[in-house]
Amino acid sequence: MTLDPRPPGPALAAAEEAGWTTLRVDLAGVHGKAELLRRWGAALSVPRWFGGNWDALGDALIDLSWLPPAPGRLVVVTCWQPYADAWPGEWQTLREVVEEALQWWRDAGDGALDVLLAQTPPPDECARPGSPRP
Repeated sequence: MTLDPRPPGPALAAAEEAGWTTLRVDLAGVHGKAELLRRWGAALSVPRWFGGNWDALGDALIDLSWLPPAPGRLVVVTCWQPYADAWPGEWQTLREVVEEALQWWRDAGDGALDVLLAQTPPPDECARPGSPRP
């Protein structure tokens, strides 16, 4: 997982130009693990089998077969800092799940997955659901 201090626009544009599928996980207003996993599931357009737990998220990040074929996928996570600050243990678990999936993709050498932690807007913009995306 990459922390990028810049707005995600250029990374998204470059990924799209390269034919990658781009996905956004907006964590504005998320208050707890269940909502965090729902947001990830919605962003990934997971199938109905998605169980809404850490293992299911890990499986989904490794599978991604329901997404259109692409040379790679870029997942941009926005408004993550308030969640990371409020639930550091869950945030650490999320990072571990994502890092395991990223390692799987690196080892497989078949396609690519990258996850970008985008520059976080001011805290008041990230506190409410549906806030503007950077």
